[in-house]
Amino acid sequence: MPIAQSLLPELDQEMAGTRKTLERIPEDKFDWSPHPKSFTMIALATHITSMVGWGGDVIKEDSFDVAPPGAEPYREEPAGSVAALLAIFDRNYAKFREALAGASDETLMKDWSLLAGGKVIFTKPRIACLRGDVLNHLVHHRAQLGVYLRLNDAPVPALYGPSADEDGM
Repeated sequence: MPIAQSLLPELDQEMAGTRKTLERIPEDKFDWSPHPKSFTMIALATHITSMVGWGGDVIKEDSFDVAPPGAEPYREEPAGSVAALLAIFDRNYAKFREALAGASDETLMKDWSLLAGGKVIFTKPRIACLRGDVLNHLVHHRAQLGVYLRLNDAPVPALYGPSADEDGM
Protein backbone atom coordinates (compact mmCIF):
# COMPACT_ATOMS: atom_id res chain seq x y z
CA MET A 1 0.00 0.00 0.00
CA PRO A 2 1.36 3.46 -0.86
CA ILE A 3 2.36 5.66 2.06
CA ALA A 4 -0.28 8.30 1.26
CA GLN A 5 -3.08 5.75 1.20
CA SER A 6 -2.02 4.41 4.58
CA LEU A 7 -1.98 7.93 6.05
CA LEU A 8 -5.33 9.16 4.68
CA PRO A 9 -7.54 7.38 7.28
CA GLU A 10 -5.45 8.88 10.10
CA LEU A 11 -5.64 12.31 8.49
CA ASP A 12 -9.42 12.06 8.20
CA GLN A 13 -9.80 10.95 11.82
CA GLU A 14 -7.56 13.70 13.17
CA MET A 15 -9.21 16.38 11.05
CA ALA A 16 -12.71 15.29 12.16
CA GLY A 17 -11.61 15.59 15.80
CA THR A 18 -9.90 18.89 15.14
CA ARG A 19 -12.97 20.38 13.47
CA LYS A 20 -15.14 19.14 16.35
CA THR A 21 -12.79 20.87 18.82
CA LEU A 22 -12.74 24.12 16.85
CA GLU A 23 -16.55 24.16 16.69
CA ARG A 24 -16.70 24.31 20.51
CA ILE A 25 -14.76 27.56 20.87
CA PRO A 26 -16.89 30.19 22.62
CA GLU A 27 -16.58 33.43 20.63
CA ASP A 28 -16.82 35.50 23.79
CA LYS A 29 -13.59 33.83 24.99
CA PHE A 30 -11.43 34.51 21.90
CA ASP A 31 -9.08 36.74 23.90
CA TRP A 32 -8.85 34.37 26.89
CA SER A 33 -5.43 32.97 27.74
CA PRO A 34 -4.38 30.80 30.71
CA HIS A 35 -1.11 32.70 31.13
CA PRO A 36 0.53 35.83 29.72
CA LYS A 37 3.04 33.67 27.83
CA SER A 38 0.31 31.50 26.31
CA PHE A 39 -1.63 31.90 23.08
CA THR A 40 -5.05 33.49 23.31
CA MET A 41 -7.80 31.03 22.47
CA ILE A 42 -8.28 32.47 18.96
CA ALA A 43 -4.53 32.65 18.30
CA LEU A 44 -4.19 28.98 19.27
CA ALA A 45 -7.17 28.00 17.10
CA THR A 46 -5.76 30.04 14.20
CA HIS A 47 -2.40 28.31 14.60
CA ILE A 48 -4.09 24.90 14.47
CA THR A 49 -6.09 25.87 11.40
CA SER A 50 -2.94 27.20 9.72
CA MET A 51 -1.05 23.99 10.43
CA VAL A 52 -3.68 22.05 8.48
CA GLY A 53 -2.70 24.15 5.47
CA TRP A 54 0.96 23.39 5.98
CA GLY A 55 0.34 19.76 5.00
CA GLY A 56 -0.40 20.58 1.38
CA ASP A 57 2.50 23.04 1.27
CA VAL A 58 4.98 20.44 2.52
CA ILE A 59 3.86 18.08 -0.24
CA LYS A 60 3.78 20.67 -3.04
CA GLU A 61 6.76 22.90 -2.19
CA ASP A 62 10.42 22.10 -1.54
CA SER A 63 10.80 24.49 1.39
CA PHE A 64 9.28 27.33 3.37
CA ASP A 65 11.02 30.40 4.75
CA VAL A 66 9.31 31.88 7.82
CA ALA A 67 11.23 35.15 7.38
CA PRO A 68 12.30 35.40 3.74
CA PRO A 69 15.04 37.96 3.12
CA GLY A 70 13.53 41.16 1.76
CA ALA A 71 9.94 40.09 2.40
CA GLU A 72 7.43 40.08 5.23
CA PRO A 73 7.78 37.24 7.78
CA TYR A 74 5.12 34.57 8.11
CA ARG A 75 2.15 35.71 10.20
CA GLU A 76 -1.12 34.12 11.19
CA GLU A 77 -4.04 36.53 11.18
CA PRO A 78 -6.64 35.45 13.77
CA ALA A 79 -10.11 34.68 12.43
CA GLY A 80 -12.94 37.00 13.46
CA SER A 81 -15.49 34.28 14.16
CA VAL A 82 -15.81 30.54 14.62
CA ALA A 83 -17.54 30.38 11.22
CA ALA A 84 -14.58 32.11 9.55
CA LEU A 85 -12.15 29.83 11.39
CA LEU A 86 -14.04 26.72 10.22
CA ALA A 87 -14.14 27.99 6.63
CA ILE A 88 -10.35 28.36 6.67
CA PHE A 89 -9.99 24.94 8.31
CA ASP A 90 -12.23 23.28 5.70
CA ARG A 91 -10.34 24.91 2.82
CA ASN A 92 -6.93 23.95 4.26
CA TYR A 93 -8.05 20.39 4.99
CA ALA A 94 -9.38 19.93 1.45
CA LYS A 95 -6.06 21.15 0.00
CA PHE A 96 -4.03 18.94 2.36
CA ARG A 97 -6.15 15.87 1.63
CA GLU A 98 -6.02 16.40 -2.13
CA ALA A 99 -2.24 16.87 -2.08
CA LEU A 100 -1.74 13.79 0.10
CA ALA A 101 -4.08 11.61 -1.96
CA GLY A 102 -2.08 12.47 -5.09
CA ALA A 103 1.39 12.14 -3.55
CA SER A 104 3.61 9.26 -4.60
CA ASP A 105 5.94 7.45 -2.22
CA GLU A 106 8.82 9.04 -4.13
CA THR A 107 7.41 12.54 -3.46
CA LEU A 108 6.85 11.81 0.23
CA MET A 109 10.42 10.55 0.63
CA LYS A 110 11.95 13.69 -0.94
CA ASP A 111 13.50 16.21 1.41
CA TRP A 112 11.71 19.33 2.55
CA SER A 113 13.36 22.25 4.36
CA LEU A 114 12.26 24.89 6.83
CA LEU A 115 14.19 28.13 6.58
CA ALA A 116 14.38 31.39 8.51
CA GLY A 117 16.00 34.38 6.88
CA GLY A 118 17.28 32.17 4.08
CA LYS A 119 19.07 29.84 6.50
CA VAL A 120 18.08 26.20 6.78
CA ILE A 121 16.59 25.30 10.18
CA PHE A 122 16.08 21.65 9.25
CA THR A 123 15.75 19.33 6.28
CA LYS A 124 14.02 15.97 6.39
CA PRO A 125 11.82 13.75 4.23
CA ARG A 126 8.36 15.18 3.56
CA ILE A 127 6.69 12.22 5.28
CA ALA A 128 8.64 12.97 8.47
CA CYS A 129 7.50 16.62 8.29
CA LEU A 130 3.90 15.58 7.73
CA ARG A 131 3.87 13.21 10.70
CA GLY A 132 6.01 15.17 13.16
CA ASP A 133 5.82 18.81 12.21
CA VAL A 134 2.24 18.90 10.94
CA LEU A 135 0.06 16.09 12.36
CA ASN A 136 1.75 15.46 15.72
CA HIS A 137 2.28 19.19 16.22
CA LEU A 138 -1.39 19.82 15.39
CA VAL A 139 -2.59 17.14 17.83
CA HIS A 140 -0.41 18.69 20.54
CA HIS A 141 -2.00 22.10 20.06
CA ARG A 142 -5.49 20.59 19.73
CA ALA A 143 -4.96 19.06 23.19
CA GLN A 144 -4.00 22.50 24.50
CA LEU A 145 -7.21 23.87 23.01
CA GLY A 146 -9.13 21.10 24.81
CA VAL A 147 -7.69 22.38 28.10
CA TYR A 148 -8.68 25.92 27.15
CA LEU A 149 -12.22 24.67 26.52
CA ARG A 150 -12.34 22.86 29.87
CA LEU A 151 -11.05 25.90 31.77
CA ASN A 152 -13.83 27.96 30.18
CA ASP A 153 -16.62 25.44 30.83
CA ALA A 154 -17.03 24.72 27.12
CA PRO A 155 -17.76 21.07 26.25
CA VAL A 156 -14.66 19.06 25.38
CA PRO A 157 -15.29 16.65 22.50
CA ALA A 158 -14.64 12.92 22.66
CA LEU A 159 -11.63 12.28 20.41
CA TYR A 160 -10.00 8.92 21.16
CA GLY A 161 -12.56 7.73 23.66
CA PRO A 162 -15.24 9.15 25.93
CA SER A 163 -15.32 12.72 27.16
CA ALA A 164 -16.87 13.86 30.42
CA ASP A 165 -18.99 16.14 28.24
CA GLU A 166 -20.18 13.49 25.78
CA ASP A 167 -21.60 10.60 27.74
CA GLY A 168 -21.34 7.27 25.96
CA MET A 169 -19.31 8.60 23.04
